[in-house]
Amino acid sequence: MTTRIDTRFAELKKAGRSAFVTFVMAGDPDPATSLEIIKALPKAGADVIELGMPFTDPMADGPSIQAAGLRALKAGMTLKKTLELVRGFRKDDDATPIVLMGYYNPIYIYGVDKFLADAKAAGVDGLIIVDLPPEEDDELCLPAMKAGLNFIRLATPTTDDKRLPAVLANTSGFVYYVAITGITGAAAADATAVSEAVTRIKRHTKLPVCVGFGIRTPENARAIASHANGAVVGTALVDALKNSLDAEGRATSKTVNAVAELTASLAQGVRGAQQAAE
Repeated sequence: MTTRIDTRFAELKKAGRSAFVTFVMAGDPDPATSLEIIKALPKAGADVIELGMPFTDPMADGPSIQAAGLRALKAGMTLKKTLELVRGFRKDDDATPIVLMGYYNPIYIYGVDKFLADAKAAGVDGLIIVDLPPEEDDELCLPAMKAGLNFIRLATPTTDDKRLPAVLANTSGFVYYVAITGITGAAAADATAVSEAVTRIKRHTKLPVCVGFGIRTPENARAIASHANGAVVGTALVDALKNSLDAEGRATSKTVNAVAELTASLAQGVRGAQQAAE
């Protein structure tokens, strides 16, 4: 079974370049604007879209992404509406992979089997659930794989060689390497350390390795993409969105463009990595 994620990484490998993976919060700042934003991302150069599932207790997220989740919840976003957002996006785009990222609690409440069936039907390709360790694979990871969704795991600087095989055992799609210890948006990723980590992970898996946390500028993105199969940017895009809102935190005429323009310049950075490597 080949997912859109597998197809996209195979295409990029053929083209000899890294993926640009964008993260935005579903429903931020409101569902309608959120749909416009995610529709704009592939046109601006995003290869894969990660959509945050808003949750009230996001322990791994930094202040920017926490605030985005709260804006979305305040605008009435739910897990059901997040799937509707994906369905809306799929009307015009059947190729760009969509990964839902978040926490297990909302899925558990929704009902695992129902969620997986609805997510697959809506056009979701993969899941990143940050608070489910490999020991809990029966909860969601294995059912997700059965349903035809990739289950993408996080590896971190503290994931040692003893732990890696467990982390990678049922992973598919790609491996998400968290370049810094701590919460999202905290510090800049160091390209040399990332290069060593990617090499180490690749000794254990044939999957693409994408690197996120701490990438904010086209230069960062280029440096990271030259060592990894993909660069993931979230906080910088969420900040660009936030800075475009009015005093009440509502979307303005600048909101969609603010995210699209930053996406385009970061995408240039990622694509520049290929030229640098040639």
